[in-house]
Amino acid sequence: ALLRKRLKKGLELGNHTYSHRSLNELPIEEFEADVVRGEPVTAALMGTQGRRLRYFRHPFLHVGLDLAKRRAFEAWLSARGYTVAPVTIDNDDYIFAAVYAGALKEGAPETARKVADAYLAYMDAVFDFHEGLAQSLFGRPVRHVLLLHANELNADCSGRLFDRLRQRSYEFVSLETALEDPAYASPDAYVGRWGISWMHHWEQAMGRPRTGAPDPPAFVTEAYEKGRK
Repeated sequence: ALLRKRLKKGLELGNHTYSHRSLNELPIEEFEADVVRGEPVTAALMGTQGRRLRYFRHPFLHVGLDLAKRRAFEAWLSARGYTVAPVTIDNDDYIFAAVYAGALKEGAPETARKVADAYLAYMDAVFDFHEGLAQSLFGRPVRHVLLLHANELNADCSGRLFDRLRQRSYEFVSLETALEDPAYASPDAYVGRWGISWMHHWEQAMGRPRTGAPDPPAFVTEAYEKGRK
């Protein structure tokens, strides 16, 4: 029902695999089977709107540990009708979200508010960082793709977060429109253990060392690590 509601609002569904495993860890045939297994519900729902699945996003932003595997999987995706959905503004919203949900569950609304405020301040720093990196790499702003997870924190904070984006003169466009930016045709041969943004892919393709993105404040990271134990 939630997915149908999103479709009626004009949004688009994509494929993120069935079980959210890592391309870095699975044999390519097993990973491709998990992509196919992730299709039935979303493909059927898109079909009710006369549309088809056309975008795939890598779980964890893992694109493979070697270039041959990455390119083989990308060729398989293309043959199946998919375009890779890149991410240029990656962030650690999931860390804040876990701490925020834990605070609410424990009946600590003041802590939850503190985490939410810290999250919004952190996202300001994230936007500053990626805007600056785009300027450094391309000499201009780019049409960014922002990664956000569906969680209680973003449900509660999205209004204030989007207000911040509008104050930065952003407008929301389709992924198709965003990918028309020539930046997305930049050379990209990144492979490795880390799931990083495409801004960092391009940075390394240009022969530059990867610059460090902002981190969550220590109190959030410490609470997150404590909650995982």
